[in-house]
Amino acid sequence: MTQLETQAEEILRIAAKGDGVTATGRHASFAAPGDMLMPDGSIERGPHHAEPPCRHFGKCGGCQLQHCDEQALINFVRDRVAFAAQSQGLDPQIVVPPAMSPPSSRRRVSLRAINSGGRPLIGFNAAGSHKLVDLAECPVMLPELFALIAPLRGYFARVKGRYTIDIEIARVDQGVDCALKGFAPEGLDQTEELLEFCRENGLARLTLDQGYGPEGFWEPEPITVTLGGIAVAFPFGSFMQATDHGEKTLVSAAQEWLADCGHIADLFSGLGTFAFSLAKGRKILAVEADRAAILACRSAANAARLQLETSHRDLFRNPLRAKELAGFDGVLIDPPRAGARTQIEQIAASTVERVVYISCNPSSWSRDCTLLASAGYELRELRPVGQFRWSTHVELASLFIKRAD
Repeated sequence: MTQLETQAEEILRIAAKGDGVTATGRHASFAAPGDMLMPDGSIERGPHHAEPPCRHFGKCGGCQLQHCDEQALINFVRDRVAFAAQSQGLDPQIVVPPAMSPPSSRRRVSLRAINSGGRPLIGFNAAGSHKLVDLAECPVMLPELFALIAPLRGYFARVKGRYTIDIEIARVDQGVDCALKGFAPEGLDQTEELLEFCRENGLARLTLDQGYGPEGFWEPEPITVTLGGIAVAFPFGSFMQATDHGEKTLVSAAQEWLADCGHIADLFSGLGTFAFSLAKGRKILAVEADRAAILACRSAANAARLQLETSHRDLFRNPLRAKELAGFDGVLIDPPRAGARTQIEQIAASTVERVVYISCNPSSWSRDCTLLASAGYELRELRPVGQFRWSTHVELASLFIKRAD
């Protein structure tokens, strides 16, 4: 044992995966900044160590930071984003305090159900394991989403045999949308029971997928999500921001930064989360590879008579070229976690004056944005977003402005 390992050390920060870290680089699970890491590996709690609000914390893999108080959570989100920028030599002129989504606000979740000795278990995977944690509470998700778990258990209790069912639930305009993968009712009785389940629990939609793609089972009226005041059809499995608070925070940044732009390209646009909020009084091009999503966006835009053009295009294989961007004075890009280096290369080579980059991965964002910086774009503002409370998952909004030659 080294001399350092025989001394108590203070936890100074939280690492990317949630461990507490000391000045000498020692890691400790479930340690908060200000805690003391003792020579025997035990933790002496400090001022930022909080009592976890959920009984499942430490077993459930859904949360990693419930042992941290609010200030420690804020600092973690801010530091993750700031460190990602600094690691690539990016120097934002302004970094605003993180916007933190509140507890019980998650409006979409992915769960799993299994038959455990004749008793259905529903919940998240345990940390680092395929073992299931049967949820008795969840301070993360919206109450109306959690309220569906007990009725689902009741229904699955009548299903015989072994099963593993993936469950996706989301809050839409009409209520709760539920999708089950790996399950279908057998026979008339089970089908009628499932229809009664939908009626009793007021589901907006139930979708079943037996491995051949999702099929609608119950949908009393077409379901929608409201984006920028426009009701947009919600195709099976479509993406939405995890919380309403997070969506409003990101959209507000885009509206503020692109307020003076008259022609905007919204890349990786999805259903139009940003496009519809930016469309009033402007020309928008929304580009998305998901066919169902872009068709829903197009239909809603046409119905609302907006100047919103849509394009079904895979921006990884066929990015919008610099020449195609010549007529735009603003670009918004919101790619998947891996980033969008090929598309960013084209934006960097363009004459677009303002670029708003929304990201759910600070690491890929910072790597992409070195290309913008090298091409003469200045990072004017950076806004960290803690949309996934008690998780190590961090999001951000950033504004780049082309320097005048």
